Amino acid sequence: MHVNVKGGKRKITAPAALPAMVALILQWPAPGLCGKSFRQNPDRTFERLAKSSRRGLYPRGFSGEQAYWTLVGVDGGGAHSALVSSDGSVEPARGGFSLEPFLAADGRLLTWADVVSTQELEDGYLPIPKVTWKAPGWRLSIHAFASGDTADSRLHVDYTLTNRGDHAGRATLVLAVRPFQVDPPTQFLNTKGGFSPIYRIEWRGGAVRVNDKVGFFALEKPDEFIASAFTSGDIISARAPGHASARPASDPSGRASGAMRFGLSLGPRQSQTIHLLFPLSGATELPEAATRDPENWTARKRRSVASKWRAVLNTVGIRVPPSARWIVDTLRTSLASILMSRNGPALQPGTRSYARTWIRDGAMMSEALLRMDKQAIVRDFIDWYAPFQFQSGKAPCCVDARGADPTPENDSQGEFVFTVAELYRFTHDKARLEALWPHVLLAIDYMDRLRAKEKKPAEPSDFGLMPASISHEGYCKKPMHSYWDDFWSLKGYDDAGYLARKLGKPDQDRRIAASRDQFRNDLLASIRRSAALHKIDYVPGCAELGDFDPTSSTIALSPTGESAYLPKRILEGTFERYWHNFSAPRKAYTPYELRMVGAFIRLGWRNRVQPLLDFFRKGRRPAAWNGWAEAVRRDSKKPGFIGDMPHAWIASDFIGSVLDMFAYRRPADSAMVLGAGIPTAWLSGQGAALSGLTTPWGRLSYSLRREKNLLRLRIDSAALPPGGFILPWPYSGAPGKIVSAPRQVFWRGTELHIDAAPAVVTIALGDGD
Repeated sequence: MHVNVKGGKRKITAPAALPAMVALILQWPAPGLCGKSFRQNPDRTFERLAKSSRRGLYPRGFSGEQAYWTLVGVDGGGAHSALVSSDGSVEPARGGFSLEPFLAADGRLLTWADVVSTQELEDGYLPIPKVTWKAPGWRLSIHAFASGDTADSRLHVDYTLTNRGDHAGRATLVLAVRPFQVDPPTQFLNTKGGFSPIYRIEWRGGAVRVNDKVGFFALEKPDEFIASAFTSGDIISARAPGHASARPASDPSGRASGAMRFGLSLGPRQSQTIHLLFPLSGATELPEAATRDPENWTARKRRSVASKWRAVLNTVGIRVPPSARWIVDTLRTSLASILMSRNGPALQPGTRSYARTWIRDGAMMSEALLRMDKQAIVRDFIDWYAPFQFQSGKAPCCVDARGADPTPENDSQGEFVFTVAELYRFTHDKARLEALWPHVLLAIDYMDRLRAKEKKPAEPSDFGLMPASISHEGYCKKPMHSYWDDFWSLKGYDDAGYLARKLGKPDQDRRIAASRDQFRNDLLASIRRSAALHKIDYVPGCAELGDFDPTSSTIALSPTGESAYLPKRILEGTFERYWHNFSAPRKAYTPYELRMVGAFIRLGWRNRVQPLLDFFRKGRRPAAWNGWAEAVRRDSKKPGFIGDMPHAWIASDFIGSVLDMFAYRRPADSAMVLGAGIPTAWLSGQGAALSGLTTPWGRLSYSLRREKNLLRLRIDSAALPPGGFILPWPYSGAPGKIVSAPRQVFWRGTELHIDAAPAVVTIALGDGD
């Protein structure tokens, strides 16, 4: 074989004669791993190869272990976003190749399995992830961020090698381009994870080209680039020396690979950085400024990107004790996850498995975005989505590049109307509401026709409900009369009436109210019948089964606000049952359960909020990247489908619950409830504070602090909600005496009513508080 070594060619006859880097990484494929078996199941073939190879030579996802990752991209650039794994691999495009780091040092090839890896985000929350490898004598840091906008964006990845020793040393950074995604082979929905074919790879013009397209640029020229077809030796793994060269490599099976070698000689404590640039969208040329001074050019870009993200993510301020800092950081990262996952105006829960727009996800993300001062994003979303409504009035459950999905999911109409109403509440844009009103009426008329079909049901519990559907994933095999659909539909009726009143349409308001009231009666009767039939003391998930699904039942409290109508015994029984069982050992759970935090707050269960948050905190993987997958397993290493990471709908659930801790809107009386979920321990010291929260009545800022034997509430907002502000008494004893306050402040039971803004209220604490 021939290998290009610093411009010369040498004939190699044995592994020992290979240059150090090539000797460590070039080997033959194992027998029986080509041909028919590969064509039938390439992922299984590589899993077999990984099993027979040294651990770490193949990605974790092919090695029988669960892989985790995070998203890197620009706001609205979900279609052109990158993934970075917790081991430091980079996937620059959905379904595409990955770049894996290896370090040849002290006679060994170090892989992800040979080092201690840690993760972090810049400032603790910005979508600028970092992976650090630590090995004896060496540290490798991998830093990634995206610059630009949706039309023209780039991924920057920096590799900084540090000599941690007391003496000079030399190591070789190997960056391997391989036909594997960061998205592991256990991912099967929408975008299949695992193998990603590389048919041709070459180094040309300062760039690595993959399948005849620019994959990325190396801003510092490597000492060597080699490429190989799989049958001549995968670039990292296998058994014996094969053939690789600086020439292009082609492989009709798609298993070509390549690697760059950077030999780095470093003094004690010295570092050196290699900069790579990946075109994500738009231009594929290398900016001239990047080549003149890669270090400073990249540093300026990163500072600019970090500054822009800080401005976007810090519109709402929250003060908490240092021990709760993770909550604020995770809230901000969650907002970034929603923004990076959206594809232009289309809100979507993910960029791989869930790269589609569901109206249910969009509705709940919109609610969180509006509270975080992102009205323009919600406006663009609803303007984009509304034209996909069917002529019948049916709101499509999902929209993607193929258009509107006709699958009947009967929560969709209510979610669409809710989103239109929320947008109006926060913007008061009557012109846009007038334009959207025909869509709202179509949805309501369609809901009326759906209900009419259920006036002669086979079972009494189904009377007057929305028809059975598969909107709830648990009912995919057989459609059920899901109460999730019904509560959303009820919210749609209620919000449509609200919009009719705002547009001065009393006749339509009365008609919609009549439908709403009849539907509410039918729904409540169905819940009672189903609970009695199945002898249960909780709200069932559907009319037929008597199943326990408290995560879905949370919407009865928020956003629908129907708790006052539900039997108290059944409503509280639902969440008491969850509380007593949630921390019991489970093989897996879905972080949609984060909605429980908001539900408990509305039920007045302040002391249960912190234990819930502590439980969910452990499900972030890796913890420092502040994100949840759709499924969290107790055994974090057991591989399986986990959906997108981060999952943007789950991110919105977290945002909503954290904001509810500080302030939430109570539909029954249009009041803002303050601090109902803040643990009392947070009130000591500097206390807790909220600033800049967007509400339908303007921005809300307040602080709540214990000062010795006094509790001081300071509301800085100028706008007063119609129902005023409500402060639930945070302590277990009787409410304290008002020491000083405006005259419009009074106790009603354990709730302090404040009908003035701004306002400062001081309350005396009892001995037991």
